[in-house]
Amino acid sequence: NQGGVLMANIPQKIIHEYLRHDKKFPHVWCAGCSNGIVLGGIIRAIADLQLDRDDIMMVSGIGCSSRMPVYVDFNTLHTLHGRSIAYATGVKLYKPHMKVIVVTGDGDCTAIGGNHLIHAARRNIDLTVVLINNNIYGMTGGQCSPTTPHEAIATTAPYGNIEPDFNVCDLAMGAGASFVGRTTAFHAIEMQNMIKDGLNHNGFSLIEVISACPVIFGRLNKKGGPAEMMKAMRDNSIPLAAVEKLPPEKVEGKIVRGILRRVDKPEYCDQYKILTERAQQKGAK
Repeated sequence: NQGGVLMANIPQKIIHEYLRHDKKFPHVWCAGCSNGIVLGGIIRAIADLQLDRDDIMMVSGIGCSSRMPVYVDFNTLHTLHGRSIAYATGVKLYKPHMKVIVVTGDGDCTAIGGNHLIHAARRNIDLTVVLINNNIYGMTGGQCSPTTPHEAIATTAPYGNIEPDFNVCDLAMGAGASFVGRTTAFHAIEMQNMIKDGLNHNGFSLIEVISACPVIFGRLNKKGGPAEMMKAMRDNSIPLAAVEKLPPEKVEGKIVRGILRRVDKPEYCDQYKILTERAQQKGAK
């Protein structure tokens, strides 16, 4: 107790309150990885919204970021590679009142899990997908992912990646997602607020968080250490509100941050409930 304020109420203690302290600590993430920043953003968003942790389900697949549900004191599912959105869909349909959060990586979500991403967005089912994009498969050794930049180095592309990379947000919007946002791990408060907006949105929400993998992607591509990669996120990104005010050459190659789409559309579970009631009424007749 300092000055009449309980230490437990000081913001830096919030994350501590939401962790499972008897589970798998110290964590497996490398020094300088952005996953911890994203974890903090998710927890602070949940705390700000005062959500009941018993009404939260966090689902993940396989990958570095997919270890996150192991650490948090919510209902959690650590599932198969690429199948997190499929499991989350099942949870949401069975328990529509729950806030279902999917934590996934660029490889897990856009490669083996790509079709699940597309169809969840198309259905507009009320899931909040936090896609941590570090441009590489980190856990399994540094292979190219669908978001590895053209000509970047990976263990499966030692002379440079010849494939074009996905624009994840464009993909989600093209598939019909009703809420799409992008930010970076450097912009932690912006990320926290964007996740809050996604959790409040009734429909499919995708928040892409551009992240740093200094130990593999950074080392292979000579990006410097964690501090240098964080500064690069700061210096190589611009807010959406500034895009229209800048000439095209100032925007080219930059990470555009902001809420790229937010529209109201019929949500899948709501429509399913209406369909069920109509079928029951028809059966009763």
